[in-house]
Amino acid sequence: MEHASKAQDQLKLIYGDCTLGIRGRAGEKEFHYIFSYQTGGLESLCIDGREWLFRTPKPVFWRALTDNDRGSGFHLKSGGWLSADMFIKCVQIEVLVDGKEIPLPKATENNRYSQDESAEEVAVAFTYETIINPQTTVSVAYKIDSSGKIFVNAEYKGKKGLPELPVFGMRFVMPTKARGYCYEGLSGETYPDRKAGGEKGVFHVEGLPVTPYLVPQDCGMHMDTKWVEVTRDMVLNNADRRREDFSLKFYAEGEGFAFSCLPYTAQELENAFHQEELPPARRTVVCIYGAVRGVGGIDSWGTDVEEEYHVYGDRDYSVSFYIGV
Repeated sequence: MEHASKAQDQLKLIYGDCTLGIRGRAGEKEFHYIFSYQTGGLESLCIDGREWLFRTPKPVFWRALTDNDRGSGFHLKSGGWLSADMFIKCVQIEVLVDGKEIPLPKATENNRYSQDESAEEVAVAFTYETIINPQTTVSVAYKIDSSGKIFVNAEYKGKKGLPELPVFGMRFVMPTKARGYCYEGLSGETYPDRKAGGEKGVFHVEGLPVTPYLVPQDCGMHMDTKWVEVTRDMVLNNADRRREDFSLKFYAEGEGFAFSCLPYTAQELENAFHQEELPPARRTVVCIYGAVRGVGGIDSWGTDVEEEYHVYGDRDYSVSFYIGV
């Protein structure tokens, strides 16, 4: 009986022609994850029959410009990161099963496996190459244990000659608009150079508020966060008639992270000159950051941010966190 129980607790693996499927159970909830070799990342994160991904998560290098970014000409010096944020190439994929690296199990290599493969732990690592000049690499590694918990580690390799970055982290686009989110960290909107007034605690935010600046710009940043839990009540699957809240939690590994939870990508905010030009809010965009540029605003929105609040292109940055079932 003990052997049977252990087998039930293991991850079940499905080696597809161009995907790796992982399924299991955490208490009463089933989870199904799909890693795609074509899109270069985690393509599906389904828990209890509900999908949490609308797009494959990718490294994020850009946040929407602020008034001070425009005033200081930051976009003219670092605008290449906007293209790098939109387009990135996956150049290497590694798969480890119970700590042992295996040949990439795509067709026809996957034919060697049965339909009854299992493991206690699976790791999938993706290496991306940026299109900015000079090119550099970003690695994103996912590790899944038998409880379904996902550990994510993203690392940016600095390179001499690269311009400063607005941010570095990971972006998760969810299929529907969230009802709100709860987090433990600093109150209100905070940035590296604008957090002295934030109070520590647990805070609930209703909906996905976008600060109504005259010109839409970056907003909703939260520094020094221990965890954030996003709650939705809508899915795109019309066959799912459940009408109840369901949540997904991101929590820090070691030091806290920064995050934003908005109904728009940075590009959507960037593309609007007035609030009424923003598209209807349909998705949830969660960005988990390991590095964030300050906002400045020292003298009427024009002077560059102070030295310690820059994100330099020639330095290494990383962010690590868990995604809980």
